Amino acid sequence: MRIVVALGGNALLKRGEPMTAGNQRANVRRAAGALAELVKAGHSLVITHGNGPQVGLLALQAAATPDTPFPLDVLDAESAGMIGYVIQQELGNVVKDRLFATLLTQVRVGPRDPAFAGPTKPIGPVYDEATARRLAAERGWTVAPDNDRWRRVVPSPKPLEILEAEVLAFLVGHGVIVICAGGGGIPVVGLEDGSVAGVEAVIDKDLASALLARQLDADMLLLLTDVDAVYRGWGTPQARPLGRVRAGELSAAAFPAGSMGPKVEAAITFAEATGNPAAIGSLEDAAEIVAGRRGTRIEADRHAGSGSGPASASS
Repeated sequence: MRIVVALGGNALLKRGEPMTAGNQRANVRRAAGALAELVKAGHSLVITHGNGPQVGLLALQAAATPDTPFPLDVLDAESAGMIGYVIQQELGNVVKDRLFATLLTQVRVGPRDPAFAGPTKPIGPVYDEATARRLAAERGWTVAPDNDRWRRVVPSPKPLEILEAEVLAFLVGHGVIVICAGGGGIPVVGLEDGSVAGVEAVIDKDLASALLARQLDADMLLLLTDVDAVYRGWGTPQARPLGRVRAGELSAAAFPAGSMGPKVEAAITFAEATGNPAAIGSLEDAAEIVAGRRGTRIEADRHAGSGSGPASASS
């Protein structure tokens, strides 16, 4: 199968873990082992990844030189190249008989997307509330809760088009394992003269991955994170994992916007648009999720009867 695999932040940096090159490489090495199982099983992979902690750190570094600050689209590109390099190298060390490439990927967004007026995408380190509010006042940030901590949030417009889709299709068609759309891709808008220009934003990598999977005619969208499944009643004594569900049984609005919500939305969008399954689960379970034995598998409604009503709440 052709599978678009979206690696969550846990593949690069665990929550609360110091943002060091050593920690990032160790986590990517662990992710490479899980991905190698899929390659060895004969699947064709296109790999995407998050960049929230990394692009936030780069933004902090850029703020230290206020005379020459780099905009977020440039930092998105920088983080995608950095992370892609590590993934490409570590996966190549495990799977030695395949070709790999990391491709910087421009993603068109709408210039009037409402996200520009309401930042929601968390980036950078986590803080306690007092520190986050102090930094917001000092630096003009918007901050918001992220589970039990606080983080800076930036605009996250909806992805509309993967501009390098033809290049990606060519590489994949020739057997290349491609790492692309890093951090959701580099956000750009179309100008009146037909050119494009970057904008200050970070695109959600799950939504970008769903768009990429549709443009590449993928057989499956696999969203890997640090929980083993989507949960009904997450955070309550009644919490239980969802196994195989229909797209109509889920409502993305019922899940947290900063974590599981975009994953559920991406899975529903892909399944409904293509009729192919999407799955959500733990990185370590990647092969078992593809085989249908673990994780949450979301399938299109038209392949079965109607759903049993929306699920509510999750991680």
